[in-house]
Amino acid sequence: MLQKVSLHDAWKGTADCQQCELRNTVLFAGLTMEDFEHIHEPINQVILKPGESLYRSGEQGQRMYTLRHGLIKLVRYLPDGTQRIVRLIRSTDVTGLESLLGQPYEHDAIAIQECELCCLPASLVNNLSQRNPKLHQELLKRWQQALKAADIWLTELSTGPARQRVAHLILCLCGDTDPPQCQLFSREDIGAMLGITTETASRVIADFRRKDWLTETGPNQYAVNKPDIYMELS
Repeated sequence: MLQKVSLHDAWKGTADCQQCELRNTVLFAGLTMEDFEHIHEPINQVILKPGESLYRSGEQGQRMYTLRHGLIKLVRYLPDGTQRIVRLIRSTDVTGLESLLGQPYEHDAIAIQECELCCLPASLVNNLSQRNPKLHQELLKRWQQALKAADIWLTELSTGPARQRVAHLILCLCGDTDPPQCQLFSREDIGAMLGITTETASRVIADFRRKDWLTETGPNQYAVNKPDIYMELS
């Protein structure tokens, strides 16, 4: 579902964007009123249901996206047809940055949870970044964050014993929640993220639940015993 909202209204919070991170924690926090004189394109707000695709690998990138709510997986397919999930996009994250360079998208971006995004034309963002140094710096920061996330994925989620990979993923999904909690998803997706079989992912999570390291509080929602999860990594 698409809904057009002017960037001005999104930034000021006068549309349905009053709680939108776009205004103060993402790309456009540093815009001035003068910047708006050069903006003539609306923002598309995109709603995705679980399993729906935002973009596909190889499509010519023309837009980047800020995720307001939900969770998106970036998928790359191996020559044998199996999939690997190479990164997760979470609330306030930006995806589709390759569009700023006029390059095709490098992954399939698929919703894991229901998602709400703001769709930003790459041409608009490029023009604004040339006029506003703060926006340019924020874009560089987003590139750096993407590289850091890729490094973490490679070193913590794709190497080592399966139990440690699952523990790292749970801690990553917890973030700074207080009390610690996370939402898990299909065991197939967990296996594709960590490079382990679905059966192994199921077996490890079942063992964590038996030990009360994970306590189910709702459908796929878990309270996390962080100290014991950390012990698995020691």
